[in-house]
Amino acid sequence: MSVSPFGDSAVLLELEQRVDPPIVALARAIADAWEAAGHGPAVPAYASVLLHFDPLTLAPDAALERARSLAAGAAGPVPATAGRLIELPTRYDGPDLADVAERSGLTVAEVIAAHAGREHVAYFNGFMPGFAYCGPLDPRLKAPRLAAPRTRVPAGSVAVAEGQTAVYPFDSPGGWRLIGRTDVVLFDPGAARPALILPGDRVRFVPVA
Repeated sequence: MSVSPFGDSAVLLELEQRVDPPIVALARAIADAWEAAGHGPAVPAYASVLLHFDPLTLAPDAALERARSLAAGAAGPVPATAGRLIELPTRYDGPDLADVAERSGLTVAEVIAAHAGREHVAYFNGFMPGFAYCGPLDPRLKAPRLAAPRTRVPAGSVAVAEGQTAVYPFDSPGGWRLIGRTDVVLFDPGAARPALILPGDRVRFVPVA
């Protein structure tokens, strides 16, 4: 793990650089601890955390030292936290469903069962408001990103790529493979909690006709 300045009001803490649920959980735990200490907002990702601070109240050198201290204290195993369970009614009719089945050596019905048959943990939010990177995907599902991203992916599209799954909250470009769609609103700027899915939540896709 490494800790380094990131501009004049943030610290970048990098963990082992791979996508692995325990590492994601450790990044989230460090972010939570930083915010709980009152230093400022923290943004966790797969294997890193961006720790913001106010240089008028916390000197940059002190911020680095506190980040190192937090990292050292959280370096051991992090117990899994049971986030909220969010169920998303899903129509499995995406344009890439048959392609994912063929690449995976499965039938379409088996792909649906594999995707809907487990809870996916929200690693972190990024790309756009309300877009939660969730996983791990059933290892039988082979879904590389598209060679050429679509210029428009409809809001509510349920997608898979590289061992993960997500739902597009808005119409946008996108390179993930689309296997279904949901009518659930993923981001509402007027709500008390604008993003429906938050890091640590568990997501289950429920097949509907």
